[in-house]
Amino acid sequence: MIGTILLLALIGLVAAAFGSLVGLGGGIIIVPGLIFLGPHLLGSPVSSQTAVGTSLAVLIFTACSSTLAYMKMKRVDWRSGAIYFITSGPASMLGAASTRYFNDIAFNLVFGFFMLAMAILMIIKERLKPFGISWRETRAIMDASGQVQEYGYSLAPMLVIGFAVGFISGLFGIGGGSLFVPLMVLLFRYPAHIASATSMFVIFLSSILGTSVHAWNGSVDWTLVAILAPSAWLGGRIGAAIANRMTGRGLLLLLRITMFVLAVRMIVSGLLAK
Repeated sequence: MIGTILLLALIGLVAAAFGSLVGLGGGIIIVPGLIFLGPHLLGSPVSSQTAVGTSLAVLIFTACSSTLAYMKMKRVDWRSGAIYFITSGPASMLGAASTRYFNDIAFNLVFGFFMLAMAILMIIKERLKPFGISWRETRAIMDASGQVQEYGYSLAPMLVIGFAVGFISGLFGIGGGSLFVPLMVLLFRYPAHIASATSMFVIFLSSILGTSVHAWNGSVDWTLVAILAPSAWLGGRIGAAIANRMTGRGLLLLLRITMFVLAVRMIVSGLLAK
């Protein structure tokens, strides 16, 4: 029993540290981890709905922890984050309500192909340059190191992106940063560090609303949340600290490699189960 708790806590720590590092929120590891390791660690399978609901609940702690850490680094764009949340919050609740319509096999396939598409997007992004659009709204943020980051954005596409990110967050329990971060970088030319930090802030707010729906549907294992949350809080701080020492290119490379590996694993699992 103690060994199981320690292993689950380790999963929470690693997932949160990595999720905070790349702006995903850690669900990319927690969801597959609970699905694949649940029978071995807990003695019974963990359904995809429970994995998603539990992961999203843990994301509240992960995202809050990393947001506070990024706040000290002055990398969170509060204004644009609040705009994204206008549609991200309600969409997270809609996505959470939609999870019940997927059985475990269908969820593995959909989750896997989504992650594969995002991994391909990240690979293609390496060959693409941020769009040279002159947005009406411009932003300039000075981080704790004194470096000024400049970029722009527009309200309508921000609201569309916020909705997509929120829906994915509630549906998959992964935070939605896998779509959020590259869109912010490509479309609006956010620096990778600012995109990751702002992404975590939006994920924090959206995960609260999405979790409320999963809790209402009874798809949150609060015992697992109690085990994973403390280490996830610590992991969120660790990931944000590591991100402060990495280049933007390093963040994006780490993101796409992990997404590709997990996507293949989920797809194979779904196909073999048929």
